[in-house]
Amino acid sequence: MVATVTQAAVSRRGFLGCALVAGGAGLMPRMAFAAPDAATMYPHVAALASSYVDSGKLPGVVAVMNMAGTQSAIMRGVQTLGDPRPADIDSLYRAYSMTKPITGMITMMLIDEGKLKLDQPLSDILPKFAKMQVQVTPDGSITDVRPATTPITIRHLLTHTSGLGYSIIQKGPLKDAYEAAGLVPAEVSHMAIPGLTVAHNLPSLAAFADALSTMPLVYEPGTAWSYSVSLDLLGRVIEVVTGKPFDQVMAERIFVPCGMTNSGFMVKPGQGARLTTNYGIREGKLTPIDPAATSVYLDPPAYPFGGAGLVTSPRDYDRFLQMLLGYGMISGTRVMSDHAVRLGTGDLLPPALVGTSVFGRASGFGAGGRVGIGSDAGTFGWSGAAGTVGFVSYRAGLSASLWVQYMPSNALAIGEEFPIAIVADVRHEKMAA
Repeated sequence: MVATVTQAAVSRRGFLGCALVAGGAGLMPRMAFAAPDAATMYPHVAALASSYVDSGKLPGVVAVMNMAGTQSAIMRGVQTLGDPRPADIDSLYRAYSMTKPITGMITMMLIDEGKLKLDQPLSDILPKFAKMQVQVTPDGSITDVRPATTPITIRHLLTHTSGLGYSIIQKGPLKDAYEAAGLVPAEVSHMAIPGLTVAHNLPSLAAFADALSTMPLVYEPGTAWSYSVSLDLLGRVIEVVTGKPFDQVMAERIFVPCGMTNSGFMVKPGQGARLTTNYGIREGKLTPIDPAATSVYLDPPAYPFGGAGLVTSPRDYDRFLQMLLGYGMISGTRVMSDHAVRLGTGDLLPPALVGTSVFGRASGFGAGGRVGIGSDAGTFGWSGAAGTVGFVSYRAGLSASLWVQYMPSNALAIGEEFPIAIVADVRHEKMAA
């Protein structure tokens, strides 16, 4: 469900598809928020954000860029139509699939510590996945199956090459089976919305994993890139390996050391006024599908969705991206090892799939995010179902993220225009220096 929007967005925009090659910008500690100079430093991004808000296409747009330790933010419009509260760097947004790289990096930490191995069979941790079946015809019959000849590994889960399905990607009987079993790890609204309503949620990550193990795979593990629930399943792997609830691990391993004080799987008490409204776009018109005042994110989720469940702020998510850009260091704190970051932001695809098509674009894939190749080399990141985008460019020493809230994310072109605007601004800044 949620990933359907992400798929459409990525297939159109290939948001890492512009080479960021400013060069020469070293990695420096994060400096103070530099809003007054943001529009001067990033005139193309500022014009882009203003165009969408001034035209009424979106209620608000926030873009955060952090280069050479200087954080800049372009902030336009409001959090909710009809409400004067401005959209800013501390507003709260549904990150959806931008949760995946965070789950991926926690997995890389555990690999780095020897608690997991990259090519370790999943069945070592979750034995019910030892004897999987594979559809003879992908998205065909769920009874015409054969035994899998390759075990699912941790690498496969990180890179969407496990063969697992996704209810919003698959078609036919497998899609129906996933939905009937409650294998839709996301929540969008309390309202019944065609195509976005989850019939029922399972009570825990353990129940999710157990139910998933009974489903046939779409592909033989390691033979195809296919967007899936694999990062959600990694949440259960992390629980078993650490002996702690997944959301607690995420807080301890990422949020606290990175200084992400406003991130979690629900809006914290007292912070509801900072939550944005999520809109549906149909025929160019905005309709609230998850109003801030009654949002599903004000309530605890059925369980923490490691592939789509995070609510966060632009300031917080930039802390995560800056940690990656610093190869595991941020503000003097070591969050991950240099090796774990380099491995996780590098191409982890199985050898047979190197240079594969990721939503129509030749790419690498790392720990839950796209890895640029060729002219895109040195980039890592992913997008979200409500139009958000976040990535780092090691070649430019830059982190960048776009914050909007609308579905489907391919209804507007802002996501594909954002990196183009950044490239223009980076070149402009380099020439002016």
